[in-house]
Amino acid sequence: MKKYFLFLNLLFTGMALAQTSIPEKEFENIEDEVIEWRRDFHQNPELSNREFETAKKIAAHLESLGMEVKTGVGKTGVVGILKGKENGKVVALRADIDALPVTERNELPFRSEVETEFLGTTTGVMHACGHDTHTAILMGAAEVLSQNKDKLNGTVKFIFQPAEEGPPPGEEGGAALMIKEGVLKNPDVDAIFGLHINSGTPVGTIRYKPEGTMAAVERFVINVQGEQTHGSAPWSGVDPIVISAKIIDGLQTIISRESKLTDGAAVITVGKITSGVRFNIIPESAEMIGTIRTLDPQMKELIITRMREMVPAIAEAYGGTATIEIQNNTAITYNDPELTQQMLPTLKKVAGNEKVELQKATTGGEDFSFFQEEVPGLYFFLGGQPLNSADPAPHHTPDFYIDESGLLLGVKVMSQLAIDYLNQ
Repeated sequence: MKKYFLFLNLLFTGMALAQTSIPEKEFENIEDEVIEWRRDFHQNPELSNREFETAKKIAAHLESLGMEVKTGVGKTGVVGILKGKENGKVVALRADIDALPVTERNELPFRSEVETEFLGTTTGVMHACGHDTHTAILMGAAEVLSQNKDKLNGTVKFIFQPAEEGPPPGEEGGAALMIKEGVLKNPDVDAIFGLHINSGTPVGTIRYKPEGTMAAVERFVINVQGEQTHGSAPWSGVDPIVISAKIIDGLQTIISRESKLTDGAAVITVGKITSGVRFNIIPESAEMIGTIRTLDPQMKELIITRMREMVPAIAEAYGGTATIEIQNNTAITYNDPELTQQMLPTLKKVAGNEKVELQKATTGGEDFSFFQEEVPGLYFFLGGQPLNSADPAPHHTPDFYIDESGLLLGVKVMSQLAIDYLNQ
């Protein structure tokens, strides 16, 4: 009997989805607009918490569609509210809008020429992770849904989020600040959807994973204190650079010898070391900055505990001292299993059964996870791999590039997810 009712539920769900599909003609004119918006954002990128012009363009577009628009949410975030023909649930669609301190290296006619100062260093600014495409896709979905609001049995909240890459030191930002300022309230959000374009996924393909799909991210800073001396007489001081090397080596044993990797991937990476001023001086101190990535909550706690124990102990063993500070950046990006199963027919309906693929978890991180801690959420990956590119450049690199022919699918799936969720 239980199986019978499950069959009926799936049958009626399928019938409802079929009845509320957006006709293809509704998307005929949107692709060119989306590509134009994307190129504009790409050519004029702005760093986290500094997305002032980006926010103005988004707000102007949402206002032109007749939406209620809120600006300055989470510093530079923009929120649009679209009410359907009837009262009902509230679904949120989210896009991140910030760029990275990366100098672009290609010959695109719309390449970024923007330069800025970032943490004391002159650098280019580039949409090296695809947030320009996310923004343009959600603007396209906003236009399509505003033209089809008679199909909405509820409300859609469009969240354009700043600072996904993390706010500047000493500032708040990103999803956490938007939540703090009430972005999921008034009207209260029942579920949220988000996507990330991927340069390694073929155009036309959608990849997803129920439950943990992206890693929790911590940022750590280790300060090592030694004793300065002449480089020719290391025995007369304490070398913080050697201690740093031993700490780095020791940290990797936490992963290779103490973490149960069969439960999920884990990574400890030191990404920056600063120490010394001259070739023949052993400096007084060294600083290391890095990241921890985990997909299992218990493993995360183990790694953090062992790092706190190991870092000062190694320094002491070599005659120095060391402190470690660990800051939580994102939680595990957790796709609610029931919501994922509920919306899987929508993904397959829009992209095609053979183009929707189950994937393994990744050690990348996403502050979309903070939204998912508050309401059920589904986060998936959209194909953007350049054609004829067997080895596409990774995200966060100067050569990163996205094939724009994949953007229309993003508009279609985000639009249909909103309609189908509200109409089920």
